[in-house]
Amino acid sequence: MSVHCNTVLYPVKDVDQAKALFAALFGAAPHVDSPYYVGFSIDGKEIGLIPNGHDQGMSGPEPYYDVEDIAATLVALEALGAVVLQQPTDVAADCWSRKSRTSTATSSV
Repeated sequence: MSVHCNTVLYPVKDVDQAKALFAALFGAAPHVDSPYYVGFSIDGKEIGLIPNGHDQGMSGPEPYYDVEDIAATLVALEALGAVVLQQPTDVAADCWSRKSRTSTATSSV
């Protein structure tokens, strides 16, 4: 099972203020700057700002993990005692393989 944390998302209430702070901290402008997401790419890692993330249930920074092989990861998690509530569909598996992201917030595998 090969899983890597390459992304951390931060909920922000004032995106302009947070964007300025993170730009000053990193010494770089965001590579994605939209009303829904502001992203900084730093040394191969992604730092994302989620405007109004608190309204979406985010209480603090949330790590996201890159999953290289979702089928192998599910098998490994089941071997560790995880219960798969629903197998991914072909569409979901294709989406995951292209986006290669899953959240620790999704604890029911």
